[in-house]
Amino acid sequence: MKKITIKKRHSIRKSQGADLLVRLAEQIGASADLFRADMIEVLETNAAISLFMVNKKPFLMDNGTWVFPTLKGAVQCPFPERRVAVDAGAIPFVVNGADIMRPGIVSVTDDVKAGLPVQIVDERHGKPLAIGIALLDAPEIRASSGGKMVKRFHHVGDEIWNMEI
Repeated sequence: MKKITIKKRHSIRKSQGADLLVRLAEQIGASADLFRADMIEVLETNAAISLFMVNKKPFLMDNGTWVFPTLKGAVQCPFPERRVAVDAGAIPFVVNGADIMRPGIVSVTDDVKAGLPVQIVDERHGKPLAIGIALLDAPEIRASSGGKMVKRFHHVGDEIWNMEI
């Protein structure tokens, strides 16, 4: 991913914030309330995504199709939806930006859908390691024995994580 630069930064109206939370609720359900705030700002970037500052922290991202928490948002406001848990052997690869392969997956929540974002967490502590895009639905991932299951979208140390605001 190329270096992300911020073009504009401004507060959004309460009605726009409410619409944003409705779109987030479509992805993570009732846990969207964790990201409710009095002030939400939008960061318009040169990338294909917009970032939203919730209480001055970049906690949400929007690619036009879906809204989902950033990795910092998932770490600060843990939510149980859309999880793909990986074993300890996969962790070093995940935090360095690798895609998620089936042998490293330990469990998948039922709400994982193909083409939509998921959080990749470690199996022991449940701590988010990366955000990815599921390539298959949850039952298909469980039934598979090999291959790529989740394409990496955002991980520790990437441009979104290291962006200075």
